[in-house]
Amino acid sequence: MNEAAEKLDARGLNCPLPILKTRKALNQINAGQILEVTSSDPGSVKDMAAFCKQTGNRLVASNETENSFVFLIEKA
Repeated sequence: MNEAAEKLDARGLNCPLPILKTRKALNQINAGQILEVTSSDPGSVKDMAAFCKQTGNRLVASNETENSFVFLIEKA
């Protein structure tokens, strides 16, 4: 399992806030580091995949837990 350099809790936020906060958090870490994002917005599953594809960052993992979604994003 990749160790996250930074963790972002975006639970309780609706689109587009999780993506905006993810973009900001990615700016705080170095290329190759992992950002772990937790969101409660079901739309974030599709949004994170599209965001990573659009920005060139790598979606390492996308998991659903009991009432949230956890994403591991490797900064390009």
